[in-house]
Amino acid sequence: MSVPAAPGAEPGPNVLVTGATGYIGGRLVPELLDAGYRVRCLARTPEKLRDHPWTPRTEVVRGDVTDAASLAEAMRGIDVAYYLVHALATGARFEDTDREAAETFAEQARAAGVRRVVYLGGLTPADVPPGELSPHLRSRAEVGEIFLRAEVPATVLRAAVVIGSGSASFEMLRYLTERLPVMVTPSWVGTRIQPIAVRDVLRYLVGSAGMPPDVNRAFDIGGPDVVTYEQMMRRYATVASLPHRLIVRVPMLSPGLSSLWIGLVTPVPRALARPLAESLRHEVVCDEHDIARYVPDPPGTPISLDEALGLALRRVKEAQVVTRWSSASLPGAPSDPLPTDPDWAGGSLYTDRREITVDASPHELWRIIEGVGGENGWYSFPLAWAVRGWLDRAVGGVGLRRGRRDAARLRVGDSLDFWRVEEIDPGRLLRLRAEMRLPGLAWLEMRADQDAEGRTRYRQRALFHPHGLLGHAYWWSVSPFHAVVFGGMARNIAKAASREAARTAPVPAPQE
Repeated sequence: MSVPAAPGAEPGPNVLVTGATGYIGGRLVPELLDAGYRVRCLARTPEKLRDHPWTPRTEVVRGDVTDAASLAEAMRGIDVAYYLVHALATGARFEDTDREAAETFAEQARAAGVRRVVYLGGLTPADVPPGELSPHLRSRAEVGEIFLRAEVPATVLRAAVVIGSGSASFEMLRYLTERLPVMVTPSWVGTRIQPIAVRDVLRYLVGSAGMPPDVNRAFDIGGPDVVTYEQMMRRYATVASLPHRLIVRVPMLSPGLSSLWIGLVTPVPRALARPLAESLRHEVVCDEHDIARYVPDPPGTPISLDEALGLALRRVKEAQVVTRWSSASLPGAPSDPLPTDPDWAGGSLYTDRREITVDASPHELWRIIEGVGGENGWYSFPLAWAVRGWLDRAVGGVGLRRGRRDAARLRVGDSLDFWRVEEIDPGRLLRLRAEMRLPGLAWLEMRADQDAEGRTRYRQRALFHPHGLLGHAYWWSVSPFHAVVFGGMARNIAKAASREAARTAPVPAPQE
């Protein structure tokens, strides 16, 4: 197994990146490539990396940080290994999972002769005992300690709030500030924090790979501004040219209640909002800036909070968000691929099929298919889709408000409201896997085809694999609404494609 070098480049050090399907990992890989490193990515589902523009310059291997055998294979010949994964409250044992995964990673790095491990963790207050930290912060701190105690030298970067287009912290800040001109807020909005621009995080991560062998320590990383969360919201309002926001603090709002409030207002679901809110209970300010001794700050860095907010906001407005917080699947989300059909022997598989002739070219139909969701909606009974999203949020699901990473283009692994792109064949097929809370697994397929007579056909298929009696009951309870929801969706997508064809049709030249 060898890591391919970038075309035309001299072979450089070999690095392994875990978490490449996530927010930071997906941005780090191209930075490492541009810096001359040869990159191998470890992913549980390598298919999610297929459509990234940098994937052909890397080697992608299947594996998991909890699986020693796959780690041993992935670390063969590696000089620097990046650990960018976190269990993030995957259940009652998520701290155990984090601990066991870090220990396995450290041991396999030692066995493979890796020269350095680089880990991005959370900034924790020095004067707060571990028992008083949130489980999220406590676990991230423990993972850092595991790597620092291990035999392989480690660089542990500790960051507070990361500001960048698509980051969970930025999305939470943006939606809260934009949607609530008057806010009743928890007391933690008065806690001091030191945010950092994602560009600086990436710069420190890349620079950490070249640290001297005798460096084995943690570094606090942050931007030049120390602010309260309330000040950060006001700064965002100014950068975004919003009117003055009225903010009223209410002490009794706990992190649990805060996560409900965040879940109601922002696309960030409760499973992610709670650890974010809990992390803001304590002051998180850098105690040192020693990282600059090894990764010097160029002029104009670290980037100021206002500049970071402006850069992130511009990326959102220009639809140039490279990765989002939803790039990585949330805990509990189904990941099973579509069963092989029609000869699938895994049990019941309910299907709803729709097919309609479209007065448009397959290309024009595909543009509508690839643009579904987000601001464009789902082309049928908006209230029904909205109610389904509200119900999903109420039971801790992702809901319908995650939207899209890009307004016009999709790639495998993208989140799309409460779906995830499982397969895309440009111009022909879009297959989505449901990530809402369901008693079973669900998929939605949309195809742009042509029949034997050359007519454009829109083909749509919804599939559901029930889990137990509750799953069967669920399908039959919602099946009466399929004609309205799925039937209306097929008809309206066909109409939208026909309108697009009429709009772009050339105007006949006037007769002489």
